[in-house]
Amino acid sequence: MAPATPGVRLLPNAITVLAMSAGLSAAFFALNGNYPIAIAGIGVAAVLDSLDGRIARLLDATSKMGAELDSLSDAIAFGVSPALVLFSWKLGHGDKIGWIATLVFAVCMILRLARFNTLLDDTDQPVYTKEFFVGVPAPAGGLVALLPLILTHAIGHEGWWSSYVVVMLWTVATAALLISRIPTLSVKTIKVPAKFAALLLVLVGLLAAAVITYPLATLAVAAIGYLLHIPFAVRRHRWLAKHPEAWDVPPRERRAIRRSRVNRRLGIRPPLRKVAGAARRAVRLPRRGTDDHVRVPLVAQRGRPNPRRWSRIGLRRNNTRPGDR
Repeated sequence: MAPATPGVRLLPNAITVLAMSAGLSAAFFALNGNYPIAIAGIGVAAVLDSLDGRIARLLDATSKMGAELDSLSDAIAFGVSPALVLFSWKLGHGDKIGWIATLVFAVCMILRLARFNTLLDDTDQPVYTKEFFVGVPAPAGGLVALLPLILTHAIGHEGWWSSYVVVMLWTVATAALLISRIPTLSVKTIKVPAKFAALLLVLVGLLAAAVITYPLATLAVAAIGYLLHIPFAVRRHRWLAKHPEAWDVPPRERRAIRRSRVNRRLGIRPPLRKVAGAARRAVRLPRRGTDDHVRVPLVAQRGRPNPRRWSRIGLRRNNTRPGDR
């Protein structure tokens, strides 16, 4: 690929700055009491954050400055801004413990990004680790932390999920997920087969319609679904760690390896295809006379010798008749 022009090389960094601006503007709207727009600002920042790296790789415009700028943008848009939104909404109305929970979340987000940058330079990691994040990534963590606020505005009233204690504990729990070693799936490594491309486009269209029609409810469902996928990601990570033969194979072969091991554990033998093929040849209907459409199965020809059967087992048929003996 030809190197990008200087103007085009600025495009990924410009998208990163837009993501940072959208995320930080969420705090401004939250301080003015406009929480739905604040949630939308962090959602827009998450979408832009998923685009800047891909565009940089497509344009061959990756740079060290862009990587550092992306980390700073994530720290502000998904660490500082969600913490301020939660503090303005609920955590600032209690005692000082709410501010401590806010600080814990922001600090854990920055630590998570620092560890992510460190792991990028680690070349000793196994191949399968590229399919996972270590802990919850920054955009997902920022939206998951806002889940009580999203549920409140999606349902239209407050409940137990919006109480001061629940929001504070939820913020601290999300901060713990950020710096944890729990593996989560990386969308960047998911490959969609060509035969499912049309179905994927239909799903993208349905998702866009849901976001436009029910934005807060869609964000709430997405955040809950992301949390529910974590046990599956942990199970998949452990399985890959124990099966190095499945690291560099396509998904179809990986599923075959998993299926064969499950069958072996259950004592189920795979089907004998050679025996099945021989059985099909044994019941093949031979021609009779000159009529090509009338056939008689071999089981109905017991009175007549079958030269094909004798030659198949390696014996020569005795052509002598009983009267010649």
